[in-house]
Amino acid sequence: MILTDVLRALAQFTDRRFRGVLWLGVGLSVLLLVALYAGLLALVGLFAPDTVSLPLIGEVAWIDDALGWGSLLLMLGLSVFLMLPVASMMSGFFLESVAEAVEARHYPGLPPARPVPLADQIRDTVAFLAVLVLVNVAAFAASLAFPPAAPFLFYGVNGWLLGREYFQVAAMRREGRAGARAMRKRHPLRIWGAGCLMAVPLTVPVVNLLVPVLGAATFTHLYHRLSGRKVTRRR
Repeated sequence: MILTDVLRALAQFTDRRFRGVLWLGVGLSVLLLVALYAGLLALVGLFAPDTVSLPLIGEVAWIDDALGWGSLLLMLGLSVFLMLPVASMMSGFFLESVAEAVEARHYPGLPPARPVPLADQIRDTVAFLAVLVLVNVAAFAASLAFPPAAPFLFYGVNGWLLGREYFQVAAMRREGRAGARAMRKRHPLRIWGAGCLMAVPLTVPVVNLLVPVLGAATFTHLYHRLSGRKVTRRR
């Protein structure tokens, strides 16, 4: 059933309204990653020497260029981890538009949702980012102690974190904060499973740019399914 939610979300990428939000999300995600990469290059330029003298070789003048290209490869690898906070940060800002497009196509006739105040979105996002960083640091330390468990820890921990965040934001639109929390506690395994599915594409460079919008759509479907609503119309 969770896979059905994902497939419905993917099928709606052909929706013109949906694509507008998708390209906006991809564009902002790219801008954030580029800004982080620019900061990394600035650090390389600040600390890397222009030339280095090596025994028996003499002066080598291409060290800073090598470090620059190396930083690009490093950034591609880091994007796997950087997209975790980017995806979670984007969820609150894009979910309203994505959820409206999903509901207009699949759940017509619903009353207007209660918009989440921007101040609450920012507060929840900052709090979640802090939890995400702390939990991932702990998971990384555990992975160093027992390397074979690293993939399971990464997907399991981040599946739980992403599922918790995306479902809370999706459900809050119609249930309020307390109601969303109560639903989350009633369906922890399903929410965790959907979060794990979102964590998988986050580890694929370029594909991970689609996750903020895909996750918002998937968890909108999951929320309505757990609420007992059925898809009533497809265009």
